[in-house]
Amino acid sequence: MAYRQIDGVRVWGTPDGGALEQAKRCAAFGNVVQTLLMADHHKGYSQPIGGVVVYDGQISPSGVGYDIGCGNKAVRTRLHVEEVKNGLPRIMDEIARSISFGVGRVNKEKVDHDLFDDPDWSVYSAVGRQEHDKLKALARDQLGTVGSGNHFVDLFVEEATGRIWIGNHFGSRGFGHKTASGFMNLAAGRLFMAGAPGESMDQPPVLLDLSSELGDMYERAMRLAGRYAYAGRDYVIGEVLAILGTEADFEVHNHHNYAWKEMHDGKEVTVVRKGATPSAPGQTGFIGGSMGDISVIVRGKDSEENREAYYSTVHGAGRVMSRTQAAGKMNWKTRTRSGGLISPAQMLDAVRTYGVELRGAGTDESPFVYRKLQDVLDAHTETIEVLHVLKPIGVCMAGADEFDPYKD
Repeated sequence: MAYRQIDGVRVWGTPDGGALEQAKRCAAFGNVVQTLLMADHHKGYSQPIGGVVVYDGQISPSGVGYDIGCGNKAVRTRLHVEEVKNGLPRIMDEIARSISFGVGRVNKEKVDHDLFDDPDWSVYSAVGRQEHDKLKALARDQLGTVGSGNHFVDLFVEEATGRIWIGNHFGSRGFGHKTASGFMNLAAGRLFMAGAPGESMDQPPVLLDLSSELGDMYERAMRLAGRYAYAGRDYVIGEVLAILGTEADFEVHNHHNYAWKEMHDGKEVTVVRKGATPSAPGQTGFIGGSMGDISVIVRGKDSEENREAYYSTVHGAGRVMSRTQAAGKMNWKTRTRSGGLISPAQMLDAVRTYGVELRGAGTDESPFVYRKLQDVLDAHTETIEVLHVLKPIGVCMAGADEFDPYKD
């Protein structure tokens, strides 16, 4: 087996001490069946990113995290690289103009969707009519916006064929963040709209019994936020296809911040994945690297190790440097940063060398702050196979001075 067992935690790749302690803490609370760390793991809020916790009859709002349904979508277009390379700067300018990036952004055009008629909106009515109306209005305004942090819209060329792919990465935006905060507040006996619950990186997990009224409400709200995230990623991919004037002939779409009811060893369990991609046998997934590295389309293997991984794999390369280490501390009065280890010139030189047309992004998302994707993939060769290797040629993200509170 490629993983090691450390104090009961199944660990792929090189153990990160902080993330391992978080995983061990998660294992000590509730009805835990198994705790795991994928090879891209690093510290998160309560449950580590790249962490998987399997529960019997429970669900964890802190484990799913603030960006409920965060995930990736990738589509293969009918275009070849020769058809876009000369117009790439114009194309990336149009993507940056047409799609809303950044904190608190609303879509430039209202997007109607049948999910706004979903019966699970009644969860928020049960909390309060005012809360329901505010959250639904926020969700309508932000559907199809990307946010900031590590969220992106990219163009790729497939190395083997020259085909152009589109990929994106984001989740349920402010709607998901307020849903997560609200249920963690309710679990602590506070009002739903009491604001941020004052979380700590090393707090114990917030757990709800699925048989309880609150657990059932959270699960329904989480599913709604997941559908919302899917709708947003679908919309953005559609916009970029229109800009390119083409269609898709293959797609991959998956969450990596979510809780799934699954059958394992003949028993239904709840698998809470934070920054971990589902990889059931035959299931495809899109795993993104940094803006100076490959991304891949993978498929889960029917193997003993994949079963022991609870059909989970990496969601990205994994950070090796925090945002503050990379970019420095932000002075919001002067809108300047100081003390960062990576300069804008270093980042831009690395990205240009790799052949990427970049729009937006700060040094906290530079290639230097991430592992090489191949290194983490190598730790999971017994659980997944790589189907397509994609090289970024255009990357669009929020501006350098944006900070996204809708964190993992």
